[in-house]
Amino acid sequence: MAPVRYSSAPQRRDELLRRLREAGYVSSSTAAAELGVSEMTIRRDLGQLAAEGLARRVVGGASLVDAGTAPPFDLRRGEATREKDAIARAALPLLAGAEVVALDAGTTVAALARLLPDGLTVITHSLPVLAACTERPDLEVVGLGGTYHRATRSFAGPSTRAALADLAIGTAVLSATAAGPSGVCSADEWDADTKRAMVAVADRIVLLLDHRKLAARAPLRVLGLDQADAVVVDDQATDDQLAMLRDHCPRVVVAGTGDRAAPQPATASARS
Repeated sequence: MAPVRYSSAPQRRDELLRRLREAGYVSSSTAAAELGVSEMTIRRDLGQLAAEGLARRVVGGASLVDAGTAPPFDLRRGEATREKDAIARAALPLLAGAEVVALDAGTTVAALARLLPDGLTVITHSLPVLAACTERPDLEVVGLGGTYHRATRSFAGPSTRAALADLAIGTAVLSATAAGPSGVCSADEWDADTKRAMVAVADRIVLLLDHRKLAARAPLRVLGLDQADAVVVDDQATDDQLAMLRDHCPRVVVAGTGDRAAPQPATASARS
């Protein structure tokens, strides 16, 4: 079936708003295909809705302002899979010598969970991470309880925070909805709350960010980039984005995807 074309911007935005109210989230790429316009046009429309206070821009599209959730986990998991796999592989050397590692509920972190070296104690509130790690007899797994949150496929809330407060974490591996000079941000209140609790009890923070997160926006600040000990990003990040990361974080590792010659993995010391 041919896509229905919405040549009028007001008509298009009305349709996007209808979809937001119906589903709570609109994917830019899906809407572009179904409405017969470019993805750039959809991004402009969603930007206008966000400027009018009717939508919240998130990675890959927009959510309804009062929806209070990030795009569903299964939708996010299917995006930028090559970049996420490359980031997960490049992050492995950063876990050398670690004994206790906490993994958050991000889709990039879930890719890392499948590659973990043996002998680790893994602490997580993520159901996909738990599923991957409990299949491994060579890993000790500590599952954090709480209220199950379907959008992130993870447990969160007061019980999760309380459990984390009693733990000692060597390295916490976190993802994000967005990251920039102002900090590392999430689009989901529950997710942000658990990330902050992990940061509070971890000796070391490693961030996994695919390049799209460096152009995204999200409302809930979790931590500053200067609080991270290392950032792993794929080689589709621009030179300006890499420079920004190096200005704020002592170690930036660039994961090669094969699409372009990656800059040399950096241990940029920019914490001055």
